[in-house]
Amino acid sequence: MTAETESRTRSVGRLSPRRVVRPRTRERLSTWADLYRRRLLFTDAVVVVVAVVAAELARFGTELMIPVARLEIPAVFVAAAIAGLWFVLLNIMRVADLRIIGAGPTEFSRVVSASVTLFGLLAIVDLLFKLNIARGFIALALPLGTFGLLLSHFLWRVNLKAARRRRACLDHVLVIGGERSARQLIAHLNRNPELGFEVVGVCLPSPGMRTEITIGNHRVPVLGEFADAGDAVVASRATTVAVTSAEVLGHSAMRELSWQLEGLHVDMVVDPGVIDVAGPRMLVRPVAGLPLLHVEKPTYQGANRIMKATVDRCGALGALLVAAPVLIACAIAVKLDSPGPVFYRAQRIGLNNEPFSMWKFRSMCVDADARLADLQAKNEGAGLLFKLRDDPRVTRVGKFLRRYSLDELPQLFNVLGGSMSLVGPRPPLPSEVQRYTGPIARRMLVRPGITGLWQVSGRSDLNWEESVRLDLSYVENWSIAQDLAILWRTVRTVVSSRGAY
Repeated sequence: MTAETESRTRSVGRLSPRRVVRPRTRERLSTWADLYRRRLLFTDAVVVVVAVVAAELARFGTELMIPVARLEIPAVFVAAAIAGLWFVLLNIMRVADLRIIGAGPTEFSRVVSASVTLFGLLAIVDLLFKLNIARGFIALALPLGTFGLLLSHFLWRVNLKAARRRRACLDHVLVIGGERSARQLIAHLNRNPELGFEVVGVCLPSPGMRTEITIGNHRVPVLGEFADAGDAVVASRATTVAVTSAEVLGHSAMRELSWQLEGLHVDMVVDPGVIDVAGPRMLVRPVAGLPLLHVEKPTYQGANRIMKATVDRCGALGALLVAAPVLIACAIAVKLDSPGPVFYRAQRIGLNNEPFSMWKFRSMCVDADARLADLQAKNEGAGLLFKLRDDPRVTRVGKFLRRYSLDELPQLFNVLGGSMSLVGPRPPLPSEVQRYTGPIARRMLVRPGITGLWQVSGRSDLNWEESVRLDLSYVENWSIAQDLAILWRTVRTVVSSRGAY
């Protein structure tokens, strides 16, 4: 530790060694998460049993004692063994881990991994020992059970997110750190209740006589300084402690804080200070006794780029085949509604600042561009974007097309041609790109997309800063799994027409 850090640590009140040796204790609080986890595991057990029983009935009928495999084991015993092993593997894979439920794809990937592992092991054992377990039974149980598990976890997640939007099912968080970093974290958690956290208090390095800090309309009580963390946890009934200023505490004080919290049954999380970098790119590596955070560089070339291009083109071709009747109907409606061409070719900037023509169904009158200057004073957009909720240039059919994003369907041809992607940052205008400064220009490192984080997070309702942050977050963390998740969320967003105008 540097002299400067030691000085700052002493100035904020170092944690007492006696309190570290004898940490305060309290009984573990029973929270919503415990009930949620029990319900999730119970549902998993029910789904597994139903899938196995359904597969057995479909393969062997109602003769439960019919011998199967080379050892002539009754079918009901084989089914029971498979169901039990399946449930055990789900627990080994920790599909109901409280740290992953409610957000991200990890929960679903663990469900798939557990199911594939089970039937992979069964196939290997069957091959090595020539047991001749009925393959038809396995072929029915695996997809049925895996789909059922994924569906049940998805429905539980939908229910959890709905509860969090009502400010229920939230973990109580005590924030420890400097006021500036603490304010940023508290503001972010308040804006996003679906993350599952509610701040119940804060410990500051030098609170003085302050009893609370105000962030927007939210007041957070100040529960002392860093040395008072244990008492603050008990007083606030916090279940999570979030440290936002590890450099202020210093290494020794951080270690002692973790000791002090041992008997209080709380989770301790540390803000690494790295904005919008997803977990797969971060790895903690111990170096000479120090836990160092290794952040991998984002990869845009090589196999990842080929894989994304393949998914884009195959997905666009499939979507065009399925949506062909809708495309034809939209084209006829645009032509009959107002004079002018069916399609509108908009100039946009793509990968590496290369210009391209983006195809859309025409949703405005033919002189829309010429009338733009007259409407600038009424601009409701933020930053570099022009948006007008009741734009007089939009036609009757155009309003409907925009409401459900049907005007963007021709962009599938852009994806086939390679100038766009199914998922990516919003395609910018040349005038916007000319005014890009600083990190905003990084959004040009990947192809723009038909949909993206900006569309599933509010679309036109977002302000400029939030739109840029979402685009940069996508560029820094893109993956095929994330693309698939965004495509899934896009369907729901388009149907609800939230933020579309």
